[in-house]
Amino acid sequence: MKTVKIGGVPEHFNLAWYLTLKNGDYKQENINLRWHDYPGGTGAMSKALRKGDIDIAVILTEGIIKDIIEGNPSKIVQTFVETPLIWGIHVGANSPYQSLKDIKGTKAAISRYGSGSHLMAYINAQNNNWDTTKDLQFEVVKDLDGAVDALSNNSADYFMWEKFMTKPIVDKGVFRRLGNCPTPWPCFVIAVSDHFIENHSEELQTILNIINKSTKDFKTIPNIDQVIASRYDQKLEDVQEWLSLTEWSQSAIDEDTINNIQEQLLALDIISKTVPYDTLVHNLP
Repeated sequence: MKTVKIGGVPEHFNLAWYLTLKNGDYKQENINLRWHDYPGGTGAMSKALRKGDIDIAVILTEGIIKDIIEGNPSKIVQTFVETPLIWGIHVGANSPYQSLKDIKGTKAAISRYGSGSHLMAYINAQNNNWDTTKDLQFEVVKDLDGAVDALSNNSADYFMWEKFMTKPIVDKGVFRRLGNCPTPWPCFVIAVSDHFIENHSEELQTILNIINKSTKDFKTIPNIDQVIASRYDQKLEDVQEWLSLTEWSQSAIDEDTINNIQEQLLALDIISKTVPYDTLVHNLP
């Protein structure tokens, strides 16, 4: 049985992986798929792919594009979530900041450099016509728990994270949300190390077939909204809203989308150059 290591954030987007693992779907195909949670997000997973700690990552599109351009020996093999990620822009409950203009020039908590929370701070700055060379400062906090600490003790001023995952923290009166910042592209892709693609393409295709069948039918699973609400400490109405806004993909990411993302990242100086489509993407036969 082939052991395959995969990483992703411990969030509701990835519940389909948990369900297929729980059902033993991969073991039926002689694959021992081992899931690793990465609460630190995209930066942590990019590092794990580089080191060979994982073979596959379910990862933010902009983050893995940046890291492949910077030398990560991996490729995107398909889009996982087609719809944008809605980033909430949060401050501490007792913060003096009341609007987005108030946080201009203050310090953003980020999980790590190269993470989604880091890159989306640039997108938010651009959306609000800030000077990205002067109006952005960062404090590395590793994960959501670190952000709670940083905003509570004022070592950082605001924090961007997926708004439905942070909603319970807002509801508890720990964070206040000043606004939202959707990604201007599909939010999650599946990235795979070059070594795994070259040596285990058959197992990779089998894994994708299983997860794609699951995501295609995900919204029709009986009581899936209640399952998500219970597992991720969410209110049922929030889960129902999230499900209505989220669409999974079973397809490769197209060249126009890749080029559009690169152009936006280059304009923000997040990447230093653009690269050809096949440097970033491997389309399976």
